Amino acid sequence: MDDSQIKEMVRLRYGGIAVAAGETSCCGPATEQAADKARRMGYSETELAAAPDGANLGLGCGNPQAIAALKPGEVVIDLGSGAGFDCFLAADQVGATGRVIGVDMTHEMLAKARANAVATGAANVEFRLGELEHLPVADNTADIVISNCVINLVPDKAQVFREAFRVLKPAGRLAVSDVINIVPLSAELRADPTLLCGCVAGAAPRTEIVAWLAAAGFTDIRVTEQPKSREAISTWAPGRGIENHVVSALVEARKPGGGEAAAACCAPSCCS
Repeated sequence: MDDSQIKEMVRLRYGGIAVAAGETSCCGPATEQAADKARRMGYSETELAAAPDGANLGLGCGNPQAIAALKPGEVVIDLGSGAGFDCFLAADQVGATGRVIGVDMTHEMLAKARANAVATGAANVEFRLGELEHLPVADNTADIVISNCVINLVPDKAQVFREAFRVLKPAGRLAVSDVINIVPLSAELRADPTLLCGCVAGAAPRTEIVAWLAAAGFTDIRVTEQPKSREAISTWAPGRGIENHVVSALVEARKPGGGEAAAACCAPSCCS
């Protein structure tokens, strides 16, 4: 399949999940409750209680909130925001003076997220239709970009990181939970559309992710594997051994700027 076919397949899959209102999932047995999945991926009971009904569809592979260190007044962009689970959690942390922008390419997910925002009166959250390779967001908008198990679904991941860099303010940061490849997949597993939509076949290795982030301009890059996630991942395709090939990871990086820029312009090399 070419890139456009992959994106359309992913769009249809996740649109169907939104319509099913969480009764099915990309990852794991359909009968497993979304809250149970979120607990296994690191969300606390407090976070689960804070999210509006229907926002958590159990689609993540970790908890980007754990590394985001959000502060009141910050602007957050969530890549692949789905029904808005992470957006609503972020909105609570940034408060009324902050703002959260969720971006998703799936109309059905956006409709669900917007309905959740209206139902809860979340005035500091908005949801925009768009692809992660071409974010509908102005340059230097966000203090932080977050994402949960979505970038692996995008064919051109390097472009996603370039866009994240563009929309971040100087000194802005990236906090992403995603699946990475640790052992090459067999040709059979790579070609399986279910595993492509299921956050496995599209996973990139750590070395490529680090290289893409560095090429985009990011510094302070960290990719931290979460070994305990392999148990949960094994349930996504039971009996196929995918947990031996992919693992959840926390990806952190920073856009240079702020005080660094001022210090650089006054260094002896440029002011002597």
